[in-house]
Amino acid sequence: MNSIQKTKLDSIYDQCNRRCFVHPDPLEFLYSYKDIRDREITGLIASSLAYGRVSQILKSVSSVLSAMNESPYLFLKNSDQQFLLQKFKSFRHRFADGKNIAALLYGAKNIIDRFGSLNKCFEEGLSHNHDNILLPMTFFVDELTSSGNDPGHLVANPKKGSACKRMNLFLRWMVRKDRVDPGGWKGINKSQLIVPIDTHMHKIGMMLGFTSRKQANMKTAMEITRGFTEISPKDPVKYDFALTRFGIREDMNIKNIPVIMDLGE
Repeated sequence: MNSIQKTKLDSIYDQCNRRCFVHPDPLEFLYSYKDIRDREITGLIASSLAYGRVSQILKSVSSVLSAMNESPYLFLKNSDQQFLLQKFKSFRHRFADGKNIAALLYGAKNIIDRFGSLNKCFEEGLSHNHDNILLPMTFFVDELTSSGNDPGHLVANPKKGSACKRMNLFLRWMVRKDRVDPGGWKGINKSQLIVPIDTHMHKIGMMLGFTSRKQANMKTAMEITRGFTEISPKDPVKYDFALTRFGIREDMNIKNIPVIMDLGE
């Protein structure tokens, strides 16, 4: 990646990393919560449900948050497992049902009761000097699913080699702060983040020459992250939102990236 192409990436970031490009990204739900205790719970819910048709994602996230009233944090503090199972018994989002979302929320409640916040749990996992957040992510997932609490596929397991796209998306939202990502978490350096890999970013990573791997797993995510780290060492996930608008928005075709970046044949 030469300096000219870096300049073009920065140009894409400047043009596309704006709030007006967010809708219909589930990230928009986080903007309604000023209190980080509410926002981190909202982020976990929105990212965990970020798969399938976008209209269904927005509908599902909205239904969960509506049931939690004005403060997701206070809602969880005053809930127990049976209450959550009853509250969300009719919930369904593709393959996830009420038991899955109740387990996710109960896992978050357990973490908050034990550590004080989701942020503090991640900080605990980072207490050993790691280069990125893969091991702390594993620690967090273990806590979220402890005591037989099973959110199902709503929470991917890093131990199984999954790219953990939705968890990395959650971390991007919580750690980074710019015109799009609201941030708010402390004690985690954005240089440690891993690029969330979905179909769009996998294709883009191959176009940019960061990976030739065909499977979008954690190894691929790490390769693409290393590619972006060479361009932006302090913030390798900087370009994620802007680049993934290509292929998501109808007016931005992913096939145009090689032309914009002047990548040649």
